[in-house]
Amino acid sequence: MSDPFLLLILSSPSGAGKTTLTRKLREKFPNLRFSVSHTTRKPRATEENGRDYHFINRKDFDELVEREAFLEWAHVHENCYGTSLGEIERAKADPQCAGIIFDIDYQGARQIRAKVPEAIAVFILPPSMIELERRLKGRNSETEEMVRKRFAAAQVEIEHYGFFDYLVVNDEIDKAFGDLEGIILAERSRRHRRAELAERLLRAGKL
Repeated sequence: MSDPFLLLILSSPSGAGKTTLTRKLREKFPNLRFSVSHTTRKPRATEENGRDYHFINRKDFDELVEREAFLEWAHVHENCYGTSLGEIERAKADPQCAGIIFDIDYQGARQIRAKVPEAIAVFILPPSMIELERRLKGRNSETEEMVRKRFAAAQVEIEHYGFFDYLVVNDEIDKAFGDLEGIILAERSRRHRRAELAERLLRAGKL
């Protein structure tokens, strides 16, 4: 029996651990597909085009916006990010795929929820702002100015926590992952996602 199809939105401030949690989810739930966003930012040393992001220039990004090729798109930290409509349609058509994980900011989350109300929105919180600052500085991949910008942006992003269905605190990565795993398992068992099976069983039981 296949699992119900889920659209799972994961958002967080930079440094809250969303990328690590997303990777662990993909390992635990191989039938969940990771939505690979398009972005105009430069790739980091460990990132691969087509796996982590589709890295494109601003001109190509703007053309995709004009063609309405994105389910959502946003301007974040001086760069553009967008989620392709085609990718979502292909995932839904694949019988081996039980859902998509979106790694996006609160702006993109709002756009997706407006078009797909059944999407599940989860916000990852750091345990404290002191810890968030420590994590940002510990990356050693950004300038002090960029760290300050990301820290300031984090406060703005956290202000939008009320939009999300679930808040997961990433104080300890394994516990936070356990919370996320529980959310997915519970959402798969929601009545409206299992109603079709229940009705089919009722029909099969009639003489």
